[in-house]
Amino acid sequence: MKLHDVLTLTQPTRIVGNEDIEINDICIDSRQAKPSALFVAICGTQSDGHDFIEKATDNGATAIACQRLPQETKAGVTYILFDDTTDAVGKIATQFYGNPTKRLKLVGVTGTNGKTTIATLLYKIFRAMGHKCGLCSTVCNYIEETPYPTEQTTPDPITLNKLLGKMADEGCEYAFMECSSHAIQQKRIGGLKFAGAIFTNLTRDHLDYHKTFENYRDAKKAFFDALDSNAFAIINTDDKNGMFMVQNCRAQVKTYSQTHIADFHARILEMDFSGMMLDIDSHEVHVPLVGKFNVSNLLAIYATAVMLGKDPIDALTAISAQHSVSGRFETIRSKNNVTAIVDYAHTPDALENVLNAIHEVLCGKGEIITLCGCGGNRDKGKRPQMAAIAAKMSDKVIITSDNPRFEEPQDIINDMLVGISSDQTNRVISITDRRDAIKTAALMAKPGDVILIAGKGHEDYQIVKGVKHHFDDKEEISRAFGL
Repeated sequence: MKLHDVLTLTQPTRIVGNEDIEINDICIDSRQAKPSALFVAICGTQSDGHDFIEKATDNGATAIACQRLPQETKAGVTYILFDDTTDAVGKIATQFYGNPTKRLKLVGVTGTNGKTTIATLLYKIFRAMGHKCGLCSTVCNYIEETPYPTEQTTPDPITLNKLLGKMADEGCEYAFMECSSHAIQQKRIGGLKFAGAIFTNLTRDHLDYHKTFENYRDAKKAFFDALDSNAFAIINTDDKNGMFMVQNCRAQVKTYSQTHIADFHARILEMDFSGMMLDIDSHEVHVPLVGKFNVSNLLAIYATAVMLGKDPIDALTAISAQHSVSGRFETIRSKNNVTAIVDYAHTPDALENVLNAIHEVLCGKGEIITLCGCGGNRDKGKRPQMAAIAAKMSDKVIITSDNPRFEEPQDIINDMLVGISSDQTNRVISITDRRDAIKTAALMAKPGDVILIAGKGHEDYQIVKGVKHHFDDKEEISRAFGL
């Protein structure tokens, strides 16, 4: 593609050099620069791409998008100046990869909890209804049945557009994507056209990055502010931030709720650990998920299917046939009737939601043993909150390690233990080694008890001193159960 065509969606402030050169690749990592590549210098949180412009041109890049010219420009290289390259890179990538969201319908899901469940089940349901689909999620990216491993909830804009472009090229009609607050603020989704957007809920998370709850909330709201009038926005009004998200939103707004009058409504009729019988808009449907928080997730899924033109009965039939998402309230039963639940809950609200769901099913007919930790080099403020919720809502608690990264595991555990009151200490123990903690929980449990292993869910690793080590909660509890 010619450089001037690559820049079609952008507004450079100045161009130094030839716009008629051929561009064969785009990148934001100078190490990936190739001959005839366009390198975009991003002012990132960890490093400044402007420091690597020379490296990119040494590797063959013939065009540089930047906010300031290097001290020495190189002959034969075109420099494109922007006020903000972070804003420009998504638009550049969208154009380079054939504007994929004009060729398929993209639905984004944002909120603190529920993103993975909603996006993944939408992908599965629409495939079950006969459509070619793509998925971009925390667990894995998919184009139809082909997996593409992921490192981030929402990839960088070049990786994302390349993936979406491949989806469109392979005939996908729909794509469903998690949109993290980091991705929205860093404009990784810039240039994309969304057919619809879903808001799940908003509770404390990622304050290590956003600094304040208001900044975190406003990052989510920016997603809805950017929707055009042809899109739809589906909002959970059981969350107090729901309607705030769609102030000034140009899209068609629809609401869902379990407790208020809304466009889409549901209530629980029956529930056990195998699933729930629900009334969704006066239709009874059995679903293989558990808990009020999952009722909200399913309502969002149902509402999205309807807004995308699906018959309500067809949508509910497809929903009823699905299974839970990996690491989201995933149950494993021992030979002596102990139930283990592996869940990704790693925020105070998510942990409370899962524990509430367990209480709703258990009805006091067994004890709850909760095993949880907190990630290193992340928001420290939530650590005592997580421990306090676990202690308040469980009969026994084991505080343990969970991706300590570059922190000492015991330091993280000590931060969590601050949230334990004096009258709760006799029900709380700490075991630094997560494998030993899971074994201990299995030994403590009696028939009829429930073990909640929270925090890692689908993850199959622990990060210690920056090194990934294989570790899978589901494997560990299965081994502890002797399965």
